[in-house]
Amino acid sequence: MSISATPPVLLSADQRPVVLGSTSRYRRELMERLRIPFSVAAPDVDETPAVGESPRDLALRLALAKAKAVAAKHPNSVVIGSDQVADLAGQPLGKPGEHARAVQQLRQMRGQTVVFQTALAVVCLATGFEAVDLAAVRVVFRDLSDDEIEAYLQAEKPYDCAGSAKSEGLGIALLESIDNDDPTALIGLPLIRTARLLRQAGVKLL
Repeated sequence: MSISATPPVLLSADQRPVVLGSTSRYRRELMERLRIPFSVAAPDVDETPAVGESPRDLALRLALAKAKAVAAKHPNSVVIGSDQVADLAGQPLGKPGEHARAVQQLRQMRGQTVVFQTALAVVCLATGFEAVDLAAVRVVFRDLSDDEIEAYLQAEKPYDCAGSAKSEGLGIALLESIDNDDPTALIGLPLIRTARLLRQAGVKLL
């Protein structure tokens, strides 16, 4: 469901450049599936949650902030920003960064239902286009043993993944079920929504 959007803006036959405002290799690999030219730029955004901010609101705020930060340097481009926050009963779980934190996160999540809030923003300053959307992925974790957690972390080292869950790899073995309507959202970029917002921004995909 679209959160907000300005009216669609049609571009000229010479399409504006597309920029992915992320240095995530996972998002870059997903964008490559759309088979359109794009460049990558690192957003300079403080990702610290605000006091009392929900995981959903945090993901939406950061996705838009990342898109706007990159758009400020690429005003004639269509810029994509995205952010993912794991939501455990209202508690945000970000990227663990290191082994001990990943162990702690997975122990918290075992046997629990976690909603991965994957937010998306598309911005073009030249046309005034701005839109945000959110894919909420409901994931049920198995009741993992400490040995399983350790084996998984040694195999995948998912320290740059929200909630330590790398579902496109061995992380799929951690899960009982996944419920969502945008299959790539859990990896980090909901491509159905991305394609929709890019079309609205005037980017020709097919």
